Amino acid sequence: MVGRKSENNGYTTTQLLNFARDSYLERTSRPVYAIVFLLPFIVFYELGTILINTDVLNRSQVRVVTFVWLQDLLRHLGTGSRLAWIAPPLVVIIILIGLQVASRKQWYFCLGDYAPMVFECVFLAVPLIILSLLFNSPAASPDNVSWRDPVHPPARVSMAAQEQTVLTGEVPAPSGPSEPADRRSLMTNVVTGVGAGIYEELVFRLILICALMVLFQDVIGLNHQNSVVLSVLISAALFSAHHHIIWIDGRLGRSAPFAWGEFGFRTLAGVYFAILFAIRGFGITAGTHAFYDIIATLVNAIFFDQ
Repeated sequence: MVGRKSENNGYTTTQLLNFARDSYLERTSRPVYAIVFLLPFIVFYELGTILINTDVLNRSQVRVVTFVWLQDLLRHLGTGSRLAWIAPPLVVIIILIGLQVASRKQWYFCLGDYAPMVFECVFLAVPLIILSLLFNSPAASPDNVSWRDPVHPPARVSMAAQEQTVLTGEVPAPSGPSEPADRRSLMTNVVTGVGAGIYEELVFRLILICALMVLFQDVIGLNHQNSVVLSVLISAALFSAHHHIIWIDGRLGRSAPFAWGEFGFRTLAGVYFAILFAIRGFGITAGTHAFYDIIATLVNAIFFDQ
C-alpha cells in the first residue's frame, strides 16, 4: 500500500512489509492474486442482486452504498444505465491490473494458494467477530438475548433496503411469495456483505488512503509517518461515518442511528482493515471484510434469531 521504501529513497504504493520473493505472503499480496481471488465474490454479488430481486436494474434492494457511488460516478461520465451496472466490477479489475503493471511483479496465479487465502481471510475475520461480540454483550435477561453486528448490522430487512426506505420513503418490493422471509433476509444480508467487502475496501482503503497519502505527503509535504497515520485515521473515521450518514441519488440520508460506541467500533474496524491492507494487500483485506460480514450474518441467524 503506502509504506515500502523504493531504491530512489521515495515511497511506493505497495505493501508495508517486504516478504521473501515468491513466498506465499509475497505471492498473495500481488494485485493479480486479488483479481483472481475476488472474482468469485464479484460474480456472487452480481448474480445475488439479480436473483434476489424481481426488478433488478431499476429497483435493487441489495444496494451497497459504495457500489452505487461508483455507478453514479460512471453515469455522470457518460456511461449508459446497463454499462453502469457492470462497470463497478470492471473498475475494480482495471485498477488492480494497473497496480499489477506498476508493481512489475509476476503475473501467474497458483491455484493451490486459493484455499489458504480463504482460510486466512476467515482467520483474520475472527478477531473482529470476537471484538464485536464483546462490544455488543447481550443484556443480562435471558429472554432478551440479541447481538448486532456493529459494522453491518443484519436486520429483518437488509441494510441496503433500510437505506432505500430512508432515502426515498418507499418500502422495497417483496422478492416473491414462494420464498420464506427469513431465508430472503439471510441471503440479502450475505449478498450485501460480500458486496460491502469488495466495494467499501475499494473506496475507503485502495482509493481513499492512497489519495490521502498523495495529498499529505506529496502536496502538503508532511513526513511519511505522519501521512500514514493521518490517512489511516481519516479513512477509518469516514468509513465509520458513512454507515450513519449516506449520500445516494444526490441526497443525504441517515442509515444506522448514531451512537458513539458503534462509531468508535467501526472506526477501529477501519483501522484494522487499513493495517491489513498495508501488510497483505487488497485481495486479503476485501476477502476478510466479506467473510466478517458473512460470519456475522450467520452468527445472528443461528444463535440470536436475527
